[in-house]
Amino acid sequence: MPANLTPQYLAAEERFKSATTAQEKVEALREMLATIPKHKGTEKLQADLKRRLARLNAEMGRKHGVSKASAIYTVRREGAAQVALVGAPNVGKSSLLARLTHATPEIGDYPFTTRLPQPGMMPFEDIQIQLVDLPPVAQEFYEPWMGNIVRSADLALLVVDLGSDDLLDEVEDVLRILEGSRIRLVGDAVEEPSAEEPGAASRGTLLIANKADRDPAEINLRILREFYEPRFTIHPVSSSDGSGLEALPRILFDRLALVRVYTKAPGKKVDLSTPPYVLRGGCTVLDIARAVHREFEHSLKFARVWSSHRSRRSVRFDGQMVERHHRLEDGDVVELHV
Repeated sequence: MPANLTPQYLAAEERFKSATTAQEKVEALREMLATIPKHKGTEKLQADLKRRLARLNAEMGRKHGVSKASAIYTVRREGAAQVALVGAPNVGKSSLLARLTHATPEIGDYPFTTRLPQPGMMPFEDIQIQLVDLPPVAQEFYEPWMGNIVRSADLALLVVDLGSDDLLDEVEDVLRILEGSRIRLVGDAVEEPSAEEPGAASRGTLLIANKADRDPAEINLRILREFYEPRFTIHPVSSSDGSGLEALPRILFDRLALVRVYTKAPGKKVDLSTPPYVLRGGCTVLDIARAVHREFEHSLKFARVWSSHRSRRSVRFDGQMVERHHRLEDGDVVELHV
């Protein structure tokens, strides 16, 4: 089948040939990919353009990443928790970030579109969880600062492409590269690093099977589950049609084991328009007292608790008096007496 290249493509090709800098070549290649006719006759040419673009992006990332990593490539934590998105090239991490948050990352049908960490805030009811889209984890481009963000995150989302013929190899490559940096992605149970591996870290991980709307998705999802369950919890989604995304914020909230605690002054009603304190599962009255004011740890006499959790009430009746080591559940209202 003839390629039938458009005038716009040929003009971009001329700009690529005459480009003198890597950035000019990248811009020309992107224009070529955007204007090339998409049919069987251009499949090899498209693949070649993507390879060239990936190589240039990787080279540019290495040049910019080494000297500026500590100054630029860190993400200030915001919201209730921080979640890192990791995956092979072109799995759709940036599209997921755009769907789940108000962030506007650059999205392209070529590898290494993302070269810097891109944060976005995902709303869940009355709190927000920070998602951080990282550059693709690949042999061509991997910098230590990428692993540092995964280490410091509360959770990792390992994003995979259900439409890829190389699905399993891509997952193994990501796991192997991260393990080379002494970062192990694990499922529900976070393993403690052994004494023989100082500096090693395990990061709790959900496996997000993206592009569930693609033709081979059903077969690939079955293969993925055969190989990686129960090691990882697998959640299929589509950043294109939105399937599976509505449930994801609740899944992340539960996996992070977050507990929202509201406070009220004695004799007054709780103001639910005020953001709650967000603590970790297993938190106590003493923890919320510390969060409200550091001196309350010593001056706290007792507390009263109103429980809104239907299945896991922390008290037998609303307004129950409790001591400082009483364990709290999500949605509890606490009245501190100091």
